[in-house]
Amino acid sequence: MENGRNAADAVRVVARALVYAVVGGVALLAIVTVGSVLGPMVVLDLATPAMAAWWTVFTAVAVQGIPFLLLGTVVSAAIGAFVPERVFRRVLPKNPALAVPVAGAAGAVLPGCECASVPVADSLMRRGVAPAAALAFLLSAPAINPVVLVATSIAFPGDPAMVGARLVASLATAVAMGWLWVRFGKEEWLPSVRRGGGGGGTASAGGGWPGFRDGLQHDFLHAGGFLVLGAAAAATFNILVPRSLLDVFTGSPWLSVLLLAVLAVVLCVCSEADAFVAASLTGFSPTARLAFMVVGPMVDLKLIALQAGTFGRAFAVRFSSVTWVVAVVSSVLVGGWLL
Repeated sequence: MENGRNAADAVRVVARALVYAVVGGVALLAIVTVGSVLGPMVVLDLATPAMAAWWTVFTAVAVQGIPFLLLGTVVSAAIGAFVPERVFRRVLPKNPALAVPVAGAAGAVLPGCECASVPVADSLMRRGVAPAAALAFLLSAPAINPVVLVATSIAFPGDPAMVGARLVASLATAVAMGWLWVRFGKEEWLPSVRRGGGGGGTASAGGGWPGFRDGLQHDFLHAGGFLVLGAAAAATFNILVPRSLLDVFTGSPWLSVLLLAVLAVVLCVCSEADAFVAASLTGFSPTARLAFMVVGPMVDLKLIALQAGTFGRAFAVRFSSVTWVVAVVSSVLVGGWLL
């Protein structure tokens, strides 16, 4: 009898969570779609054609990104709630140098958004996974998962080289950072509770159906806000920045790469939607847009804040700075090779 009630409660919880996600996603998509139709008409009546163009770019980026954002948050919440951390310990080699590429490749199998990757990496370290492997997974999971790669293929139709370049450059960055930690990382850069493992349990805190519901609601609302801000920033950048100023950067391969790598840090666009923002930056070279997509899921302002709160400010400053440099170098090398 008790088991029957528990099963019924679980069904009700997951049904409610899915209804919230689907209804919320459809409602948000409908609002943005209606706004995209009526917005330019209203703007044309009240202001200038430039503002109408801003609205068009904004809604195009948002409408394309919302379905992938919803799918990505559903997958991320399911992994956080139902995949025990012990699974990672069993599949990873004991040698940290060998565990790094395995953990990096696991990001393609066990996807998650960048907001969820920090607590997942923290949980892995607490349960004895080598920090180098946990950090490689932290970087790769939001960057090379299937949702992100499919979104990239749709944002860049007919350009499979961009999808391959993003996969190779992002995985190379994650593995390189893991190996750099094996060689140069110091235990004192991490809080003591993460150095020697410890902690038990088979699943992360807040697991099960209630954890899935809470994670889905939090991730979708949180990441959706960053998607809207990123779309607005991309539209503003396209409309307000003078073409003559862009020519200064677009005329130089190095300056264009560095500019978009910095913008990726500031804009904080969710990895499930950043390809659509990158595709809208048509004045820049493919390599520069690749750098935007490689840097963003690994280094941005919200991730730096999350890392500082979880692992400490000293770690966040060192790790984010080196990751940014490695991601830019990887983007340039892979972009020159494949693009």
